[in-house]
Amino acid sequence: MGETEGSLQGMTALVTGGTKGIGHAIVEELAGLGAIVHTCSRTETELNDCLLEWKAKGFRVTGSVCDVSNQAQRENLLNTVSSQFNGKLNILVKNY
Repeated sequence: MGETEGSLQGMTALVTGGTKGIGHAIVEELAGLGAIVHTCSRTETELNDCLLEWKAKGFRVTGSVCDVSNQAQRENLLNTVSSQFNGKLNILVKNY
């Protein structure tokens, strides 16, 4: 996929609550436009199912289990994302 208007190639994104509903649709849209996406879910099973689905579609999506209402888990999520994206986060979608 070449650089086109609307392309998010090379961009990084974090979408909280990305395994259901609007969050799931946002992950798919961002990944479909070429972004590298990390998402989180409170439920490991849901997260793993979605990660397999996105991998089958060729999307670059990773994820972690996190309850964003828990400060320690939020901090861990941000550390994970910072490490994974080498400190570069272009897009943040706070969905929960």
